[in-house]
Amino acid sequence: ISIATTIGIVLILATETVSFFSHVSFVDFLGDTQWTPLFADQHFGVWPLLVGTLLTSAIAIGVAVPIGLLAAIFLSELAHARARRWLKPALEMLAGVPTIVYGYFALVVVTPLLQKVIPGLAGFNALGPGIVMGIMIAPMISSLSEDALYAVPTSLREAAYALGAGRLATIFRVVLPSAASGIGASIILAMSRAVGETMVVTIAAGQRPELTLDPRVPIETMTAYIVQVSMGDTPRGTIEYRSIFVIGASLFLLTFVMNLISHKLRRRFKTASEG
Repeated sequence: ISIATTIGIVLILATETVSFFSHVSFVDFLGDTQWTPLFADQHFGVWPLLVGTLLTSAIAIGVAVPIGLLAAIFLSELAHARARRWLKPALEMLAGVPTIVYGYFALVVVTPLLQKVIPGLAGFNALGPGIVMGIMIAPMISSLSEDALYAVPTSLREAAYALGAGRLATIFRVVLPSAASGIGASIILAMSRAVGETMVVTIAAGQRPELTLDPRVPIETMTAYIVQVSMGDTPRGTIEYRSIFVIGASLFLLTFVMNLISHKLRRRFKTASEG
């Protein structure tokens, strides 16, 4: 069933994408810097949506990696076994909060707080939802990284202590490099989750597809555009309707490439550790 579902998704995306490019030039899709398929003056340059998606994802990863990795180190190397049994499930509960709750939290709490310290921050922006997405995906990094750290053989720690290494030196010079494959996989997986996030950016980032790297201004991501067009106002079969499929196909390729990178990293670090 899973294989048939995947094949069906790929076929639908491919069919609608081919129909889209029968009306829009591939050169315009990659060469234009404007995305206005719903306006009278139509432009189909994907870069504003792609840059907006990568901008919010980069902010999210910048927040999630230090929080998640430090939490994993604490749970695996420093926390008492009883504290670990309680703290890890409590941290993972954050992953069960509906994403629409995170979206409104970013809009009504985080953004007003940021506006007090960051001049020129708009009501809809990339910074607020990026930070909240980082908090949202941090449990994913911490849980998977903690499992990778916990799986490092105790003999490696004991060998480091026998050579005179302290606790922090053992953690950062022995344990972390040994668990690098699992940590790298958790970060790539969390970034894929951030790239595909929908409700947080739809609610708090705005719907203005502008090509900018300024996190203070409104932007639009790929997923937010799909939500915008899927509201039912766009006639089926039109070029505007088909544009959501080409954006979906672009998201599919982006996450597919990230998964390939994750696989390559796991293989490289596994080979290095075996060597």
